[in-house]
Amino acid sequence: MTEQQTPLPAPAVRPVHGTASWAIAALALAGTAWVARAVWHLRLAMAGEPASGPPDQGGGVHRPLNALEDSYHLVASVGGVVTALCAIVFLFWLDRMRDNAKALSGQEPRYGHLWLWLGWIVPVVNLWIPRGVVADVHRSVFPERRLPAVVNWWWGLWLAGLAGGVGIIYADDTDEVIARAYSGVLPLLAADLVIVAAAGAAAVMVHTLTAAQLRHTDEPAHAG
Repeated sequence: MTEQQTPLPAPAVRPVHGTASWAIAALALAGTAWVARAVWHLRLAMAGEPASGPPDQGGGVHRPLNALEDSYHLVASVGGVVTALCAIVFLFWLDRMRDNAKALSGQEPRYGHLWLWLGWIVPVVNLWIPRGVVADVHRSVFPERRLPAVVNWWWGLWLAGLAGGVGIIYADDTDEVIARAYSGVLPLLAADLVIVAAAGAAAVMVHTLTAAQLRHTDEPAHAG
């Protein structure tokens, strides 16, 4: 008599649909915040620099801000908070996807858990590790498939936005950005557009990778 074999337990995957929905909503909100910044950059350029000069007068002297400059400070602050919250929600989604990929593939991720967070802020390596973490999530489960093109679009746009000096990590403080809007707004608007496009590409990427993983695990669409 052939001994009956006990079936192996299914991989322990975590619900991801709800986390993905929150990440997409957060990215949409962040994109909206950057559109608002672009509108204020344009408003500053159209108003023109006051006769008293830029807010930062040099030598540690700052003149009083006018109403439009004050409102830009508010828009920039709110945008910074929204962007930070978006980053946290996005990373929670990526963390859950990463855990599921490990459960489904039985393989340890190529990058340790610490790099999920530090990979964005450590100089030089932040140019490739975040994309590598995302790519690893997909390739470990679907080694026979090509990486979705939207991953490369997202990462290319993100790097272009950072190079423009108006990404999450600023090259200038808010008063210096105001001065840039007065002196030449087009580079600022171009960088704003790139960041908005990067947020849109990230939302498409979240949907694409999540849908692929859900189809693989047959997870109910309402889970999470």
